[in-house]
Amino acid sequence: MMNQLFGLHHVSLVTSNAKKNAQFYMNVLGMRMVKKTVNQDDVSVYHLFYADQKGSPGTDLTFFEFPGTMATVKGTNSISRVSLRVPSDQSLTYWINRFDTLNVPHKQVSKLFGHNVLEFEDFDGTPLRFVSDEKNKGVSGGIPWKNGPIPLEHAIYGLGPVSITVSRLALIRSFLIDVLTFREIAEEEDQILFEVGEGGHGAQVIVREDTTHSPERPGYGSVHHVAFRVADRDALNEWIKRMNQTGLPNSGFVDRFYFQSLYVREFNHILFEFATDGPGFATDENEDVLGERLSLPPFLEGQRAFIEQQLEPLN
Repeated sequence: MMNQLFGLHHVSLVTSNAKKNAQFYMNVLGMRMVKKTVNQDDVSVYHLFYADQKGSPGTDLTFFEFPGTMATVKGTNSISRVSLRVPSDQSLTYWINRFDTLNVPHKQVSKLFGHNVLEFEDFDGTPLRFVSDEKNKGVSGGIPWKNGPIPLEHAIYGLGPVSITVSRLALIRSFLIDVLTFREIAEEEDQILFEVGEGGHGAQVIVREDTTHSPERPGYGSVHHVAFRVADRDALNEWIKRMNQTGLPNSGFVDRFYFQSLYVREFNHILFEFATDGPGFATDENEDVLGERLSLPPFLEGQRAFIEQQLEPLN
C-alpha cells in the first residue's frame, strides 16, 4: 500500500501588505504567527506562517507578500475558498459578533455538507470560511494559541475543507481518486466532497465545475497552493516516484528546512504540494518564542544583514 496522505498540511496565499496581514490574522482572527521568514525564491519579501500554538501540520496558513501586485480576477481553475475550523456552532455566533464590531465583511451562517459555515473576507478580499466542528469526526485539530485574543472555546485550531473550482471535473476527480487516494463521499447541488486518510474537515477537498468563466488571474487575495501531509522523507520519495509516473509537471524534491516538499500541477493547473510533518517550526527557535524574530534557513543566514535591511519591520 502506497503511503497515504494524512490530510491538509498548509495552504499558501498571496497578500498585498505583510504588516496589515499580520494585524488581521493575529489580532482579528487570533492565529499565532509561528514563523516570520522570507520567500525563499525572492528574499526581498516576507513569507509569514500562522498556525496553532505549536505550529502543527494541518493548522497552518502561509502568506507570500507581493507588494504592487494587482487584485485577483476571480475565475475557474482556482482554489476558490479556504476553511478554518472552529469548535462549535456557538463559535460562529461569537465570530459574527466580533466581525460586526471590527467591520469585517461576512455572510450569514449557512450549511455545507451538513455543517454550519460562515463565509468572510480579509482586507485583500481573500475568500475564507469558518466551519463548525460540532458534528465533525476524523483528523483531529491542533491547540489554539493560548496567548491570543480569542477565547479558547471559539478559537481557530485547524484547516478545514479547501474548495477548488475547475473547468474539467473528470480530470481532477481522476487525479484525486486514482493518484492521491481520495474517496468521493458526498454531492450537494454542484459541489462534490472528497476526503483522504482519517477524513473529516482536516482532510477534505470540495470540487465544483465551472466551464463558463475564464481561468482566474491570480493577484493579492488569491490562493497560491494547497499542501497535504506525508509522514517523512521516505514517504515523500514514494510520492515523487508516483508523480513522475503520471507525467504531470513537478518540482522534484525541495527542502524548505521546516519541512520537505514536492510540488505538482494537475490538469486544471491547480498547484498541489506534498509536505513532510517534520522537522517543524521549532527547528530553529523554541516553541515559546515562535515567530518573534526573522527566521532564515541556514542557506540564507549569511545574507541576514542584507535581507533585514530590505524588509519593513512588522511590529
